[in-house]
Amino acid sequence: MPMPPHHRRASRAAVAALGAAGLIALAAAPAAFADDTAPELTVGGVKPISGVKPGSTFDVSATVANKGTGAAEKVWVTYAVTRGLDFAEVPSNCWTQRVRPYDEMPERLTAVCGFDQAVEPGVAYTTDRPFRVTALDRAFHDELRLRVGADEPGPDDNGSEPVTGTAPALKLVERQAGGEGTKQVVDVPVTSVNTADYQVTGAALKGRLGDTVPMKVEFHNAGPAWIMPRLGDQPVSVVITPPAGTSVVKTASFCRAQGQAYHCGMRAPALNEDGQETYTFQLKIDKRVAHANGSVALSTEARPFDPDKTNDRADITLDVTGGGSTGSTGGSSEGSSSGSTGGSGGSAGGSTGGLGGSTGGSIGGGSGSIGGSSSTGGSLAATGSSALPVTGVAVAAVVTGAGTLIVVRRRRGQHLN
Repeated sequence: MPMPPHHRRASRAAVAALGAAGLIALAAAPAAFADDTAPELTVGGVKPISGVKPGSTFDVSATVANKGTGAAEKVWVTYAVTRGLDFAEVPSNCWTQRVRPYDEMPERLTAVCGFDQAVEPGVAYTTDRPFRVTALDRAFHDELRLRVGADEPGPDDNGSEPVTGTAPALKLVERQAGGEGTKQVVDVPVTSVNTADYQVTGAALKGRLGDTVPMKVEFHNAGPAWIMPRLGDQPVSVVITPPAGTSVVKTASFCRAQGQAYHCGMRAPALNEDGQETYTFQLKIDKRVAHANGSVALSTEARPFDPDKTNDRADITLDVTGGGSTGSTGGSSEGSSSGSTGGSGGSAGGSTGGLGGSTGGSIGGGSGSIGGSSSTGGSLAATGSSALPVTGVAVAAVVTGAGTLIVVRRRRGQHLN
């Protein structure tokens, strides 16, 4: 899920201090405030990583360069990974923090490393040994984000307490120029060899004519991999067809009617390993129809990571008790013409979030939805908060199954850009 760029905003105190007199002074002498010797740091040197096996490790050797005209007296390099990855060791000049998902950003683990040495203009540097990353059992589509800056990123206030590393400190050493990149932030896709098993569970309904009964069906990712959709991926949706002879009194969250079926999206945490989404409808039994089975099924887009198709569909059976004549075998009545767009946010761990644990929405401190007819992005977004350069906190419910977008954001105090 894309993580939108965030930019450092001036504090109210700083804005208040810059009054009319200050603006006049700036206009009168702009050259006095120009900095012709500022460093311009970039990071790069890491290509997309693929073919990783869960449980194995791989090395990251980033290159830092200074394309400005002045030296940077100290630099910070941030490594951030999505929830399928971990750090094999953390050097003593780095601190780590696990940040819960929020806004469109998945959960992530970050390591901020400070190098107390000058980075000279026109010189390229790399670390004296690689930064080692581990692929967890749930790894599949993940992402590594690298960021460099002359100012230390503060901890993200949506994350855990920072922990200082214990391994020997990393150092920067000069290297031959080339491959250092031209950006302050780069995202590197990491693809592991893994599978996930999407499943659906049906329901057995029973009631008398005229009764209103609950219908509860489920989507489940049995793992072992978690799935972080990437830009351009077609999201999965769940297609629910109620039994004939019933009408829908109340529609489940993230669902909307399309003909006699309901197409349902889901919150991002449902795609974590062992994640699930439950859809609860209220059905009225209007008439008895022989063999009136409904169904719940996954949508039919290609999912090469999910080879087991035997559990992609399940029946919804209906046993009508009591008297009454048998009707024809027609389809079910339309209940609500549009699905409810409600749904509660996910929590910050277990099966909710995105760059790691699994919290709410998009993949975060809030809840988002994927599936239905809209596609959902995949990677860590462009720049971000202190930890991933990712962003501030929020509740984001993107009910793609219902064609509705609901976003409520609460900005966080820490930003990287």
